[in-house]
Amino acid sequence: MAGNKTVLVVGGGISGITAAVEAAEAGCNVVLVEREAYLGGRVARLYKYFPKLCPPTCGLEINFRRIRSNPNIKVYTLAEVQSITGSPGNFKAVVKVNPRYVEDRTAVTNDVQDCPVEISNDFNYGMNKIKAVRLPYEMAYPMNLVADREALKKAEGKVEYKAFIESCEKKGISLDLDAKPETFEVQAASIIWATGWKPYDAAKLDRLGFGKCANVITNVMMERLAAPNGPTAGEILRPSDGKKVNNLAFVQCAGSRDRNHLPYCSSICCLASLKQATYLREYNPDAQAQIFYIDLRAYGRFEVFFNKVREDMKIILTKGKIVNITEDPTTKDVILEGEDIRTGQKIRRTFDMAVLATGMQPNTSLEKVPASGVTYDEFGFLVSGEGIHGTGVARTPMDVATCMQDATGAALKALQDVVGR
Repeated sequence: MAGNKTVLVVGGGISGITAAVEAAEAGCNVVLVEREAYLGGRVARLYKYFPKLCPPTCGLEINFRRIRSNPNIKVYTLAEVQSITGSPGNFKAVVKVNPRYVEDRTAVTNDVQDCPVEISNDFNYGMNKIKAVRLPYEMAYPMNLVADREALKKAEGKVEYKAFIESCEKKGISLDLDAKPETFEVQAASIIWATGWKPYDAAKLDRLGFGKCANVITNVMMERLAAPNGPTAGEILRPSDGKKVNNLAFVQCAGSRDRNHLPYCSSICCLASLKQATYLREYNPDAQAQIFYIDLRAYGRFEVFFNKVREDMKIILTKGKIVNITEDPTTKDVILEGEDIRTGQKIRRTFDMAVLATGMQPNTSLEKVPASGVTYDEFGFLVSGEGIHGTGVARTPMDVATCMQDATGAALKALQDVVGR
């Protein structure tokens, strides 16, 4: 290999993790940078992924073990790339690492359960609260505590907070809310950009009730609602009153294929709703799910999965466009209005809860690669950059398995930069 054998991987979701371990196991030195306090990205927040409907914990743990056992991989969480200069074979990236504000020398995370300050739990998309000093989630990598500085600063001076600090010191846990970010430089031969995606903001869909109707949620929230480590310990309950959901609606293309929002199809939303309908049926065998779709798409080998799900007589597939969702002020039920495309009849039906299948918006549409010469398509997906290789949903919408395949390809491209073309 050439003199510089370092590959910088930006983004620690499933694409970034895969690219990192593949490049490292091929002999490269890898620097893996992740903005969150943990690796795993959106996949870590899934309950199951298709077509086998298995939990992501197994696949993630295997990759975490590969990272832990490989000295060629250095992981930096709470980190972000501020600038990139240079060219393939000779990049220089400036990385800022934000402090965790807490050090747990005993690694006994239960010792912070008496923290008196709670914050919204971003891991569960704000559906419950979490301690301001906490482990991000039970399988987090790295298995280190993190503290919310702003929330804790507001509590300084209160009796309960002082008592908590004293108890932490006795347990070998120290907080430093005045810790400063640190920066360092990475000299890299190649860069893999795997910053992933965010769910499209459902609050922008004025007529579909998100943020106005208590029992309208999004598809990513549904994943957490069904997960055993989610806000309801896996029980599919209405946010408004904790009632068991018996009648659930899925609204497809919520903002997608719409020139006013996301003009493209995210390709996996139909499959995600079919999968989530099985969550409801497993949790509550008497429940019914109805999926309202424009075109129901199950690409490639997922056609078998689609056919299996639609055999369930209590999963109803309706070709129709929902244009308005309101709330019954007394029962908090949701009322869906639209048109049945096959019959031409108007739809007005009431459900316990509705799930909006919002699309995948690449983070590169909101925050560009801090380097010159990088190009994007009209939707913000990364197209090309000399020596900067996009992968996963930073490049195009795709499912978990395809992300892993794509990331392996990105690692191969990085290896070509390392050895010289």
